[in-house]
This record gives sequence, structure tokens and C-alpha cells, in this order.
Amino acid sequence: MAIAYKWQFAPRFRRNAFGWKSDTPILRIKEALAEIKAVAKKEPVLAAEGSVLLLEKLAPAIEQVDSSSGRIGSAVNGAIETLVPIIAKAGAARVVREKWLDRLYEALQEDDMPYLEYLGEFWGELCATPEIAAKWADYLSPTLTTMWDHCARSGEYGYFKGTTACLSALYCAGRYEELLALIAKSEYRYKSWHWRVWGAKALAKAGRGAEAIRYAEDTKGLNAPVTAIAAFCEGVLLDAGFMDEAYARYAVEATCATTNLATFKAVAKKYPHMPRETILRDLVASQPGQEGKWFAAAKDAGFFELAIELANRSPSDPRTLIRAARDFAVERPDFAMAAGMTALRGIAKGWGYDITGADVLNAYAALVAAAGTAGVDVMVVRADVRAVIAASPSEGEFVGLVLERQLAM
Repeated sequence: MAIAYKWQFAPRFRRNAFGWKSDTPILRIKEALAEIKAVAKKEPVLAAEGSVLLLEKLAPAIEQVDSSSGRIGSAVNGAIETLVPIIAKAGAARVVREKWLDRLYEALQEDDMPYLEYLGEFWGELCATPEIAAKWADYLSPTLTTMWDHCARSGEYGYFKGTTACLSALYCAGRYEELLALIAKSEYRYKSWHWRVWGAKALAKAGRGAEAIRYAEDTKGLNAPVTAIAAFCEGVLLDAGFMDEAYARYAVEATCATTNLATFKAVAKKYPHMPRETILRDLVASQPGQEGKWFAAAKDAGFFELAIELANRSPSDPRTLIRAARDFAVERPDFAMAAGMTALRGIAKGWGYDITGADVLNAYAALVAAAGTAGVDVMVVRADVRAVIAASPSEGEFVGLVLERQLAM
């Protein structure tokens, strides 16, 4: 059935099929994944065959694509994360799975960019059974052992494309002591978390959680991925039910999302028993001098007084404050007034990037609107704004010029 089926994506992934730009290959990858996932709903083994085929053809097809932006690399990694479960969960006969693995390993060896390197992280999962994982461990470990032994003697650097696949296979085969001993051979120069994470996972899997944490902590050093190490240690404690210890030791260090708000939400989700304001204050305290950048997180969490407090302690984006003043002018006028005034004070101090007269006018308009809702006389607002301008003669002059007509009324 796999032989007879004609995959629509296959002819689109010829060797060097794509030029310099990454938009088209990224689109083709998405289309191929959609086709495979659609087939997987009815024919999981056929979908796994298609997944292997795509991974075989992927690297040669995008060899000439510009990877400097990281977009194509991210697309490939995302494809690998999508395809691995399809291959791993397919109920294929052992002989079929072993052929898939042979083809994937050959693709790994022939990929010189390397786009498929991430695939090695999932090798044990792709093996699907401890027996197949053990077979691959037996095949790969002699080469890796020889390389690391030679490097230790000579002081030279060595590279083996099957390194991560070997460590993953040993882990999934349950050969933990052998895995730890092999990783120790890699430490002739320094301790790399990229390898040691497998040893830490092995210790945790063997029920030696405290030892796994010590092993992970021992990896910290120059250029070590501190966040990843902390996240592993946090996970070990959470899995063991030590919520309070996990929070106290690793929650802040282990969580780093794209925005401060996302970071706060991620920590709060992991620790629902912790007061949200405590979590937020701990996160703020972890970044001294950047309190103002947590304004949005505090505001969205409903801690309005804390939000204003943070915005006044260090630079905060005036446009974020202006939006808050506008959005809450009716619902929370006192907060909106404080946000608008803080925005003007920040602009008068030189906060923000590419601030224009329109930003000043928007801040003042939001401030006046909130004052109207709160029943505050506009003359009081003008007096407060004049005081802000007077307190910052240099940048305040710009604010004064923009609001000259409004303040003269």
C-alpha cells in the first residue's frame, strides 16, 4: 500500500528544489505535513511511511535556502516534532520499522547543513521498543566510545553525527549505567548539558531524583543553558510532588517565555496553589532595575496598584501605559489616570522609543477622559501635567510644546 500510494508532496522536494528564499519551502513543508496528518487519521502505517519519505527528501531539497534568519530551521524542527510521533506510534512490523530507521539514519549521515540533527534527540522514541533501541545502541556506541577516548588522549575535538541518536537509544533501552559511563568520556574538556541531559534523565527515570538534580546542577558553568538545567530540575521535583521546593528553587529560573506576561502565566499555571501576586513579585524581584517592564503583567493579572507602582520604579513603555489609560478610562478611572500621568512623566524623562507628538496627545486625551469619569476637575489635571513638565526641563520641554494649547485653556 505504501509503495502504491503517490504522495503529492514528494515531487516538490527534489534535490535543490528551492532557491535562496525561505517562504516557498516553508509553505511546502506545511502542505506536506497537512497531507501526512490527513492520511494518519485512517492509515497510520502509511502516514509513517510518508513521514520517513519527507524526512529523507527534506534536507537535500532545502540545501540552498538561506538559513540565516532561522525560519527554515524552525520549520524543519517543527516538522520533526510533528512527524516523530506519527512514525513512533505506527503499528508497523519490526522489519518495517528497522528499514525506516536505516533510511532515517542514512538521511542523517548525508545531511551536511545539518537540518536533521534534531532528529537524533528522538531516536529512542523512533525505535518504539527497548529491543530495537538496544540494537541501535550496540551499533552506535562503539564508534562514539572510540571517538571520545581518542579525544581524551589527544585533546582534539571530535564529531560523530550519531552521538545524540546513540545516547537516546541507550536511554530508551534502559541501559542507564552504560549511558552514564559513556557520557563521562565526553567530559575531557568540559561538561556539556547537551550530552549530560541524557544522564540526568536516566537517573530520574531510575528513581534517583536527588542524584539527578545534583548531576544536572554540576553541569552549570560558563555558557551552560541555565534555564534548561533549571527546568529539568524543576520537573524532577514536580514529578515527585515537591511543589513548594520546586517553586522556591527553580520556578523563576526555569521559566522564560517570549514576554513577561507569558512568563508570569506560565509560572502561575505550573503552581496554581501559589498566590498570583506572590509569583509576580518574585518574578519582578528576579530582574532588579526592570520593574517597569512588568507593568503589563501586573495590569492583566488585575493588580492595578502594583502595576502603577512598578511603572514608576523604572522605565516602562509609554505606549503600553497610554493603551492602559485609554482602555480603563471608564472601568477603572483612577488606574487610568495614574497610567496616563505615568506615561507623560515617562515621556518627559525620555522613556520609550521613537516617541512622537501624537503619543503625547494620546496620553493627555486618555488622562482627561479618565479624569472626567472620575469626576476630577480638568484644571487639576492640567496643573499636574505642568508639574511633570517642570520636573524634567530637558525632555519635558517637548511635552510642553505639544500640549501648549491644551494647557493654556
